[in-house]
Amino acid sequence: MVGRWRNPIASMALALVALSAAPAMAQNKTLTISWWGFNGDKLEEIILKPFRAQCGCELVFETGNNADRLNKIKIRGGAGVDVVYLTDSYSQIGIQEGLFQPVDRSKVPNINGIYDLAKEPQGKFGPAYTIGRVGIIYDSAKVSAPITSWNDLWRDDLKRRVSLPGITTTAGPMTVLVAANKAGVDPYKDESAAFKALEQLKPNVVKNYNTGSELVNLFSTGEISVAMAQDFTLAQIQAAVPTVRWAELKEGDYATLNTVNIAKGAASPELAHQFINFILDPKIQQTLAERGVDAPVATAVQLKPEEAARWTYGPNMISSLKRLDYEKLNAAKTDWLDAWSEVFGK
Repeated sequence: MVGRWRNPIASMALALVALSAAPAMAQNKTLTISWWGFNGDKLEEIILKPFRAQCGCELVFETGNNADRLNKIKIRGGAGVDVVYLTDSYSQIGIQEGLFQPVDRSKVPNINGIYDLAKEPQGKFGPAYTIGRVGIIYDSAKVSAPITSWNDLWRDDLKRRVSLPGITTTAGPMTVLVAANKAGVDPYKDESAAFKALEQLKPNVVKNYNTGSELVNLFSTGEISVAMAQDFTLAQIQAAVPTVRWAELKEGDYATLNTVNIAKGAASPELAHQFINFILDPKIQQTLAERGVDAPVATAVQLKPEEAARWTYGPNMISSLKRLDYEKLNAAKTDWLDAWSEVFGK
């Protein structure tokens, strides 16, 4: 849905008027942003209000989940929005379908001050503005020995105590990679062995969860003691169960990146470059991290230990992350859906 930030429930009719009127409002400079719309009040204060003051422009929004927003851009042939926020698995789809244009790094000097992993995660296209991770969390009060490896998910003492993300979630396909590693195979060449390993893990799995709130509930009710999860869920789960810990895995965690791209048919590409540079400013990144919005990618950001604890933060942690090949992963997911149903749909 497209609408002004302060009126996110405007009708689609008004949204279409806003978009169709954009050329007539060119003298007022309009930037149209496609994003999730989470943390609206904080983003208005930290990013939107100061960027309006800097650019003298109007901001219009299209909100929704990754799949819906990317599909709208595809239907419009890469037009209708200027800046596009997506997780890296979806931005890879947009790149492959020719929906984005390259980002001119000379117009985004703040890219030089972010982690290497975030600078060009998908080549000449958009940078990552925040980095997360997928790992294992566990209740240290209920798990006898600390979890130190992905292979520990198969431990005999964890029967009926584990939850895995559903295959259609962001972290879901990574379960296949974990199982393939356990089986010692390439998941893209021998998926049957990977899913055989998942079949062997099944006795330990209570339920596959599909949302962060569902995972919080599973821990808080004591139904599970261990889960494969994204780091953004940790603070909420620890608020309910203080003894929950993030496992230090010898193989490392998987990186998840949120990217920001410029649509192929962007009406305001210059403003789009300015906006990307703005959100990568160390001062903005610092405030976003301190206020609990996003993990910083700017290397100049300095967080207190209690602030850093909630984020994927610091050169040591960033360098330890396992990067995914989303071109291969996205191509394999359709076949994996059927195989997943065979294992967990029984």
